[in-house]
Amino acid sequence: MRRSLAGVALAVTSMVALSFLIPLGALVMSLVKEQSVTAAEQRAAALAPVLTLTTDPSALRESAAGLDESEHLVVHLPDAQTLGDTQAPAKLLERAQQGRESISQKTPGGWICLQPVVLPGDRVAVIENFVPDEELTRGVRASWAVMLLLAVGLVGGSVLVADRLGAKVVRSSKKLAQASRTLGQGNLDTRVEPMGPKELRDAGVAFNAMAHRMTELLAIERELVADLSHRLRTPLTALHLASERMAGTPESARVEAAVHALETELQAIIAAARTPLAVGPMGHGMRSAEPSTPRPAAGAEPAAGCRSEAAEVVRRRTAFWAVLAEQQDRPCALEITQEPTAVSLSDDDIAAVVDALIGNVFSHTPAGTAFGVRVVRTAQAVELIVEDSGPGIPEPDRALSRGSSTGSSGLGLDIARRAAAVTGGSMRIGHGPRGGAHITVVFALAPSQSAGRGPRGSRRRTGWWPPRKR
Repeated sequence: MRRSLAGVALAVTSMVALSFLIPLGALVMSLVKEQSVTAAEQRAAALAPVLTLTTDPSALRESAAGLDESEHLVVHLPDAQTLGDTQAPAKLLERAQQGRESISQKTPGGWICLQPVVLPGDRVAVIENFVPDEELTRGVRASWAVMLLLAVGLVGGSVLVADRLGAKVVRSSKKLAQASRTLGQGNLDTRVEPMGPKELRDAGVAFNAMAHRMTELLAIERELVADLSHRLRTPLTALHLASERMAGTPESARVEAAVHALETELQAIIAAARTPLAVGPMGHGMRSAEPSTPRPAAGAEPAAGCRSEAAEVVRRRTAFWAVLAEQQDRPCALEITQEPTAVSLSDDDIAAVVDALIGNVFSHTPAGTAFGVRVVRTAQAVELIVEDSGPGIPEPDRALSRGSSTGSSGLGLDIARRAAAVTGGSMRIGHGPRGGAHITVVFALAPSQSAGRGPRGSRRRTGWWPPRKR
């Protein structure tokens, strides 16, 4: 914008300057020429009284030298005698003598002035005054140079003023744009200092009001989430009491473990919702062991310092789902690479992806359907593969859109897709060798891991749940 404003100022001021410079330059040249010709005519007229009094050559030369030091004043006497070096053409001189008319016109090399003087006896003498071209343009170049310097100063001054004004506008615009990006990355404390033109100041005030209102709405929403989560404690307590009454039965241990895990997750949701507003790489609250620990902001790039071992998180969450798989007689296979699998996501984000993908298997396939979970390390990424032997996903492209799939909100797959995108990865949906859905979530390795060696290809098989019946 600064360049545009400076360019406009340069163009406009240059046009104005040229519109004045060209006529002024021509006027200066005309004035200088007119003054030189007038001075020559006056010198010739001043010598005429002397010529009427005497025709003595010595007296005339002395008078001419006193009037014109450059010796351009020449007297043509009636007896064809010429006093001085004449520059007048013979035709002009004859015209002036016979026609007895004053002549002033341009000749090669300068300007000639011829003044006839009638002497006693009806004789005619002619006074000639020649003005060379140097005198006709004397001082013109200096005047043009002064005017050009003034024009350059005017143009430079206008460009400088426009640049300063544009700098204020650009500074205000950049600060407003930077504040918008920072707010979009999750820093809800971002505010701008209104500055610049009135329109930009109004925009800054509106931005601050919007950010303040956004913070209020998010706080209200988080409180609502915490309150709704807290209301789930009542049925959870009932489940806990029911599990205690089942003490001694084979199912009591599994039910108690599931209730305890659910209670832990519910408490984590309430704690995250009640913490100060800040969001993680996937856009939800981050959990921290220390309440005062600053949490990263959401954005297109992973949060600095956010790092987890994807394989370990997948192993823990698959073990959690294996309990329910055993109850439904679902064979569950787990294969995990032995390579490092550090990615720029928190444990909660990876756990949310695993829960969403395995949860879809339980929600959309009948009991007894086998599924498998694999973690594969490639040269630049970690691949999480969840496949099952169910009916599969009929429309893979539509499955990633929330609410577009029949009988599904599409939220689970969207969570997985956004988590992969945060690390710079991707997500693929297809049909696997088991005959059902085959979902691959690709997480880019954390920066310190990307430059390492490629995978060795070794995997660690952790078994099947439940054990095969003999």
